[in-house]
Amino acid sequence: MAEFKRDAVALVDCSGKTVTEVARELGVSPESLRSWYRQARADRGEGGPGN
Repeated sequence: MAEFKRDAVALVDCSGKTVTEVARELGVSPESLRSWYRQARADRGEGGPGN
């Protein structure tokens, strides 16, 4: 599952598509993908608190 999440986040970063579009294509909820995306950014030291 961790690899799927990483791939989904990478797809958002490199595709130019919105989180909602990518989530729809992958069959996951936009809220889940948005959460994964925010966590990935935080893990990379991007974004501030609450972002």
